[in-house]
Amino acid sequence: MIYIKEIHPTDGWQIRHNEEDGVLFRQHQSMNERVDVGQTCMMKLALEMPALVDEMDDAVATAYNGMPERLYLVGADGRIAYKGGVGPMYFQPAEWEEAIARHLEESGSR
Repeated sequence: MIYIKEIHPTDGWQIRHNEEDGVLFRQHQSMNERVDVGQTCMMKLALEMPALVDEMDDAVATAYNGMPERLYLVGADGRIAYKGGVGPMYFQPAEWEEAIARHLEESGSR
């Protein structure tokens, strides 16, 4: 997982769902702040996968058009093995997990 800039920061376009869930973060002003918020999100969501943090220039978010809620699987060769749809309606973790299992099986990594 790669944590990117805040999509609905308190100092920008905030949404009711974030307010109800207490997900209230301003847009990051420094890399340290981005890392801290990313760690908080990982803990609150109880995510156990490895996570990286996009740089302040948002290069990863720009390259992959990773928002909102897009899942990718990048193989060991650096090629995209799975690309999910854009937006909450196409956020399919089960489909992504199947793609991971299939990719591992095909690559003999299991």
